[in-house]
Amino acid sequence: MSPKISFKVQGMECASCAAKIERQLKKTGGVLNAAVNFAVEKVTVDYDPDRVGVDELLKTVVDLGYRVSTRRVDLKISGMTCAACAARVEKTLSNRAGVLRANVNFAMERATVEYDPTRVDVEELKKAVADAGYRAEEGDKRFDADEEKMERERETRRQTNLLILSAALSIPLLAMMFADLFNIHLPALVHNKVFQFALATPVQFVAGFQFYRGAYKSLRHGSANMDVLVALGTTAAYFYSVATTFFIRGHVYYETGAIIITLIILGRLLESIAKGRTSEAIKKLMGLQARTARVFREGREMDIPVEEVRVGDLVLVRPGEKVPVDGIIEEGLSAVDESMLTGESIPVDKRAGDEVIGGTINKHGSFKFKATKVGADTALSQIIKIVEEAQGAKAPIQRLADVISAYFVPAVVGIAITTFLAWYFVAEPGNFSRALINFTAVLVIACPCALGLATPTSIMVGTGRGAENGILIKGGEHLEKAYALKTIVLDKTGTITRGQPSLTDVFITAPDMDERELLRLVASLEKGSEHPLGEAIVKGAREKDTELVDPRGFEAIPGHGVSGQVGDKQLLVGNRRLLASRNIAISAIQDTVEKLEGEGKTAMLVAVNNRAAGVVAVADTVKDTSAEAIRALKEMGIETIMITGDNRRTAEAIARQVGIASQNVLAEVLPQDKAREVNKLKEQGRVVGMVGDGINDAPALATADVGFAIGTGTDVAMEAADITLMRGDLRGVAASIKLSRATMRNIKQNLFWALIYNTLGIPLAALGFLSPVLAGAAMAFSSVSVVTNALRLKRFDPYRDFRINERTAFRLMPAPVRRPK
Repeated sequence: MSPKISFKVQGMECASCAAKIERQLKKTGGVLNAAVNFAVEKVTVDYDPDRVGVDELLKTVVDLGYRVSTRRVDLKISGMTCAACAARVEKTLSNRAGVLRANVNFAMERATVEYDPTRVDVEELKKAVADAGYRAEEGDKRFDADEEKMERERETRRQTNLLILSAALSIPLLAMMFADLFNIHLPALVHNKVFQFALATPVQFVAGFQFYRGAYKSLRHGSANMDVLVALGTTAAYFYSVATTFFIRGHVYYETGAIIITLIILGRLLESIAKGRTSEAIKKLMGLQARTARVFREGREMDIPVEEVRVGDLVLVRPGEKVPVDGIIEEGLSAVDESMLTGESIPVDKRAGDEVIGGTINKHGSFKFKATKVGADTALSQIIKIVEEAQGAKAPIQRLADVISAYFVPAVVGIAITTFLAWYFVAEPGNFSRALINFTAVLVIACPCALGLATPTSIMVGTGRGAENGILIKGGEHLEKAYALKTIVLDKTGTITRGQPSLTDVFITAPDMDERELLRLVASLEKGSEHPLGEAIVKGAREKDTELVDPRGFEAIPGHGVSGQVGDKQLLVGNRRLLASRNIAISAIQDTVEKLEGEGKTAMLVAVNNRAAGVVAVADTVKDTSAEAIRALKEMGIETIMITGDNRRTAEAIARQVGIASQNVLAEVLPQDKAREVNKLKEQGRVVGMVGDGINDAPALATADVGFAIGTGTDVAMEAADITLMRGDLRGVAASIKLSRATMRNIKQNLFWALIYNTLGIPLAALGFLSPVLAGAAMAFSSVSVVTNALRLKRFDPYRDFRINERTAFRLMPAPVRRPK
């Protein structure tokens, strides 16, 4: 039976709105049926989860211009011991009426739940988790780092104390086992069954109580986890030994249960320590936040907690201090270390009018700035939020592990029982102890933990490492998609180029006008424009002390240019299409336009009173790092395509400078058509990434398989993108893909070893080639090995190759000429 979800939608004005939503949902691949009730503003969808996710269904409604009425809560889950526990909690929450989706991250011990507040509340969600045998605590996912650290330290101390107790009592039993193996003489007391019983019992029921408790909770709610396997295996060995101690003749196996429990506690302790290191990136980011701010209020200077800073406050920052919140400098000059934001270590010069970001460090001078963003709105808070959500999200590759984990424990119990019966009745008829040992080995060797940790630990470390290098990845699915990218579409302005054009040429053809007058008319008209090219013309005119007037009837014509009246003259300023649409001949300026465009300049044709009067040219310089970034992408096997609204001649001139082939230039593309061009590439079967920085890039960023926003661009572009590059540097695209590939390689290594471990370990144990003690040791360390492998990503430097190139270039520079004194 296919799953069904229902959610509230706001913004529907009539029945046609409901019909439009229903029609669009039914067109979505994987949707089996959709019904929209306009009266109660409710949407109900039957869907195939293998073909479409809840995210895509909600996005379909939002893209139509409506609002989905949902809330999100983050819950800290206590009591989970393995991936099967996480799967149990996730299933419990997902099946709760009113829950649209639930995601449980075993590595972070957190659940993210999106729900319909009209049908279920947070208390009911917490109760559902409690009924499943676990504990849920509400709280913002941006938990206090010190509190989280203290809680982890408490758990570490508890496990350490249990390990000491368990190890102290298990060592004599271990010594006895080795004495039997190597024929070593030990005191008779060690071989006494009652003495061994006295040593093993506290280990079994004090140190091992956590396994019984976890197994009871799991079985009580109709599921099974790793605790069930450990409790079953060690209990069988313990009680058989008790029977042979007090009631029947036979060998005792106290050391088996005791040593297995000791090894598994050791494994959990090491795993907990290692897991603590996976979230270090978040702790570092939180540590960057300033605690206090020095503000001017009521005519005096005062220090206040950073939480009390309000938008509009005037804040003073002295040398060596952290900038407390985001703002614009009003007075002063300094250099600010923004490495926390961009990963770039060179301080950035700041002066009046420049933006400063909370958490960055003022190096030299002091300055005053006006607070523009405070609290959760600051860039640092947004970065922390993005990284946390990414670390809590699941990558599609994790579905394999989730499916396996769901059936894993029951299957292992079945294999263990089959092993016992086969050995007792077939292999060695009547040999109970041999059958019991192999039964225990099968139960203990199985480890769903390694499978459950394989993906989230790598994603946590990978996204954290990205954040430290100015690469903000919004989720595991985007990290996985970036790995598969084969085509990158690059917007030209502000992405390949600096996005700060300047006036270069003024050419006239009108006999009754000079260059200064033409520039005055064009700049006066462009005063009403917000387009970067218009701003460059106005700036260039003012630098020439040109007196400007206000235009009348100003009109921006998207993708073509502008029109309006300056004085008694009617003006058109734009591209060939604009003048052609008004039947204005341009033959007199055609050669000049082509020459300017061949130099990579944007030539804007000017018509005065419906006659071609001249050309004004503006140039946007290429960023220093663009050619290097595009070369790196090509070396990685990725095709680069440039998209721009500029004419082909100008576009190809820029493309030549950065190494993009002319056939890979999409020129004269209107802003609204960029998304369509990206979609065409996707329809060819390509996995497409889009890189942009402007508002008009947002639809294309959302359409692409992976959208990259240059962090120096607009908030809209950053919101629409899947990956934000805080450096404003195209090299970040190559670096983020390298990081994605390294992370996916790491995940596949983890999954391979976790699967191979169980694939080989279980048959070996069933065939009698593995003792329970060795099985326990292997199981305990399998999870540790997975987390340790994930931690290797902390040493991965996505910008390494670029840094090597910079050092090489520096070494190849000619040595300075030394003149004799």
